[in-house]
Amino acid sequence: MNTITRRTALKAFASAPVAAAMAWTPAEADQAQRRAQQAKTDADRQGTPYQPKFFTAHEYATVAVLVDLIIPKDERSGSATDAGVPEFMDFMMIDQPRRQTAMRGGLAMIDRLCEQRFDKRFADCADAQRRTVLDDLAFPAKATPATSQAVAFFSSFRDLTASGFWSSKVGVDDLRYIGNTYVREWKGCPDEALKKLGVSYEAD
Repeated sequence: MNTITRRTALKAFASAPVAAAMAWTPAEADQAQRRAQQAKTDADRQGTPYQPKFFTAHEYATVAVLVDLIIPKDERSGSATDAGVPEFMDFMMIDQPRRQTAMRGGLAMIDRLCEQRFDKRFADCADAQRRTVLDDLAFPAKATPATSQAVAFFSSFRDLTASGFWSSKVGVDDLRYIGNTYVREWKGCPDEALKKLGVSYEAD
């Protein structure tokens, strides 16, 4: 097995501090989202898988697994991959050397953690093994010196996943936001919502 050494992964981080390198603007996210959705539509129309522009095949597979663990499919909406988040991330990396280094180094670090524990990379691990590793990275307050860099990366990766998901059509539909909508007859807050809030209208 070709393993990624801790030195290699840390070297990537040292050249581009995670928090700064993984930062982005709303305009960048919007542009990446539009390009990603167009690319996803084109790939679906042609019946061929999306071909990443930045990620290697292994990195792209790892990203797809990670984002779906962060935002899985449920009864309300599709998963992060359904929303095109991996494609969104791919476009977010284009022409951004510092961001590319932080992303590549972070994915390598997660692979390295899995190799140390399970002798295989993240995407090749069983679901329970993946969740064990992510449980150690999901809570910054519990980070140890040995995991602090991976924790910082995962926090930024999780934020990027959320940005990609809730700026997509799937994510907007999940919010059920309908904007300013004319209501012909307002009958008050629905009973279901009142019960959830633990309040009620006073009787006349």
